[in-house]
Order: sequence, then C-alpha cells, then structure tokens
Amino acid sequence: MGIKRHVRKLALGARLGVMQAAPARLLLFGYVSYMLVGWALLSLPVSQIQPVAAIDTLFTAVSAVSTTGLATVSVGGSFSPFGEVVMLALIQAGGLGYMTIGSFAVLSVYHRLGRMRTHTVRQAFNLPEGISPVMFLRSVVWFTLICEGIGALALFLMFHHAGVPNALWMAVFHSISAFCTAGFSLFDNSLEMFHDHVGINLAISILSLLGAMGFLIIVDGWRALMGRERVLGFTSKVIVRMTMVFLGLGTLILFVTEPELAPLPPDDRLMAAFFQTMSASTTVGFNTVSITGMSQAVLMVLMGLMVVGASPAGTGGGLKTTSFAALLGLVRSTLKNREAVRFFKRRVSDEKLNMATASLAYYAGLCGLAMFLLLLTDPGQTFESLLFEATSAMGTVGLSTGITSDLSDLGKLIVIVLMTAGRVGILTFGIALAAHDESRAEEQDDNLVL
Repeated sequence: MGIKRHVRKLALGARLGVMQAAPARLLLFGYVSYMLVGWALLSLPVSQIQPVAAIDTLFTAVSAVSTTGLATVSVGGSFSPFGEVVMLALIQAGGLGYMTIGSFAVLSVYHRLGRMRTHTVRQAFNLPEGISPVMFLRSVVWFTLICEGIGALALFLMFHHAGVPNALWMAVFHSISAFCTAGFSLFDNSLEMFHDHVGINLAISILSLLGAMGFLIIVDGWRALMGRERVLGFTSKVIVRMTMVFLGLGTLILFVTEPELAPLPPDDRLMAAFFQTMSASTTVGFNTVSITGMSQAVLMVLMGLMVVGASPAGTGGGLKTTSFAALLGLVRSTLKNREAVRFFKRRVSDEKLNMATASLAYYAGLCGLAMFLLLLTDPGQTFESLLFEATSAMGTVGLSTGITSDLSDLGKLIVIVLMTAGRVGILTFGIALAAHDESRAEEQDDNLVL
C-alpha cells in the first residue's frame, strides 16, 4: 500500500507540474511570436524613415509587445506612418495580452473555450474561481475599446487646441499607449512639453490607472453595480488601497525632496510629482520632467514603485500590488508571532504566500544576474543607471536615465530578455523555462534551521 500511495503521489505531482508549465510555456511562446512578427514588420523598408539597425528594430518590437516603452531610437524620427501603425498594433496586442486576443477570436467562432485555454486564461490573469473566463474576456475587450476611444477623443481636443500637428493620430497613439501602460510617445521628450497642462496630465493619468489597476476591479465593480455582489471583493479592495497608498506616499516624497521640481510653481510641482509617481507605479513610463536630472534618492523611490508595479489582470508589470500586500502580511504576522498570515483582517492562503515569495526571490535573482552581465557588457555606464534600466525593463515601465540608446548590442539583448520576462510575468517566465522534475520524491524535514 505504501508503494502505491508513493506512486500516486508522484503521478499527482507530475500532473500538477505539467498543468503549471504548459500554460506558462504557451504564454511565453505567444508573446515571443508577436515580438518576432513585429520585428519582421518593423524591419521592412516601408516601416522606416531612415535605416534602423536590426538590434534596434528587435528592441523596439519587444518593447512594444511588452508595453515597456524603452527605446534605442526616436520613434517619431525613425519610423514611417506605417511603422507607427505596426508599433501601435503591437502595443495593443501586448496590452490586451496574448491569451485575450486568441481566446476572444476562439469565442467569436466557437462561443466557448477549451479546458486548456480556460486554465491558461486563469493563470495569465490570476483570476479568482468566482470569475468566469468567458465573461472576463468579453468585459476586457469592450472596456479597453471604450476607454481608449474616450481617451483619444479627449486628447484630440486638447492636442488640437495646443496646436499639435496631426492631432488625431497623436491622440489615438497616446491614448492606446497610456491605457496599455506602454509609455511610447511620438514626442522625442515624452510629455515634458505638457508638464503644466492639467487636462493632458489628467487624461493620461486616468487612462494609465484604469489599465494598471486591472480588469478585476471593473468586473467586481460591475457585479456590485448590478446587485450580484454587495461590495467589492477582497482582491479589489487590496488593489485600490495599495494603489492609493503608493500614489500618496510617492507624490509627497517627490514634492518635498526632488530638487528638479523645486523651481516650479506649487501647483505644477504637485502635478509633476503626482504624474511621475503615477507613471512609475502604473508602469506606464511617460515622463513630464527629465528623469536624468533627478536625485539618486528619488530615483530609489521610483525604483521601489517600479518593482511593486501595477495590479493583477491589468496591463502593467512588476511584482503586483497584491503580491506586495501578501509579503507585507507575512512580515507583519512573523513579527507578531502569529501562525496565520493576515492582511486587512483577512487570512492569506499559503498558496498565495508561496507565489508571492517565489516571485520576489526569482525577481531578485534575475535582476542580480542581469546586473552582473550588464556591468560586464557596458562598463562605461554607472551602477545606478544600469540598475534603474534593469528595474524599468523588468517592470515593463520604460523610464530611463538616458542610457538606453548607448547600451552595447549585448546590453540591449539583456534588456530584451528582461522586458520579455516582465511581460510574461516574472514567475510565469521562470516556470516556462524550468524543466519539471518528475523523479524526485517529496520528503518532509522538520529539522531545517532558519
């Protein structure tokens, strides 16, 4: 009987491993395929105003699909209108997600999803059991199109009034880029020329927050509005509260401590501090003030916001606010010597804690390896600039101290890998690359000393 139980245990472990690895590899394959198609299209002569090196077109395609926004060349000055359309399509595909687009196409034809695709959608968006993947996907697509349409209309009116050439295309491009938290801009200095424009700052911020806070908030809010639920779910409450806390603290710190903002009038100073905090925490990556001139203390704050990032089932990257909340609960419960981990008076499951801890550990390991390699490939850059660049790439943020175009080809390839990992999801990327071990038996050891 003992042997049979042992065999059944190994078989169950193998099945669970395959169930986790298969969707992760499907997601990685899907995003990489988008990136390669985008690379091929951007490499066409019709996509370019002036010749762009192959490594730079690959970098741009990966940055667009990963909704990062880092760029080694000027988008507006290097790519033709056709190339800009290709980039916008890649941004939209990356923002909606590989599984969203593919599954929505399947739904349109067959009106249902297969078991594997349903499981993959749940893993890609970290959906709770109470949320139907079919309903969720339809809500995501319609909500995205409505938000981007309203955002484009608002930006068009303001760009047109400000005298921006080709205001309609500029508005469409920046609306989609903002909602998908891509941060790509057709202006060479991002949005620095609009640092004192309340309307444009507000429109970009709302679009970015709606995309980054995640579609779970929208689904939860709609269910509450329709009377299916009395209040928002626990996950939605955590997302809203953590987002507000990060926005408030970050804005206060930048407003008080950043010397570059000091010459601005108080109102503009507050708006710039909020916008840059929002840009880092939502991982949208736009900037209304120069990142290069910021103090190292504020850069450290921005890096912290980029590491945590946006929320699950949204368009942003990073570890996610919910994972950070789980880790906070773990630390607090450990300090208070509690057996159960709680956050906002709710128990956090061991599974969620394991995922959050593993994500943080894998994030730190991948970032450390990337920094070691970047210091070898680009010794001319400072440690702080490379760390900011790596953090921005892994969080799919797109903020930079200005060294992106100066990286070596090998350095650019390293950043490409980081952007890909950030878009797929740090832990999902690790699962996809890991070889599942089906042969080792699990043994309990109560004698490990920590």
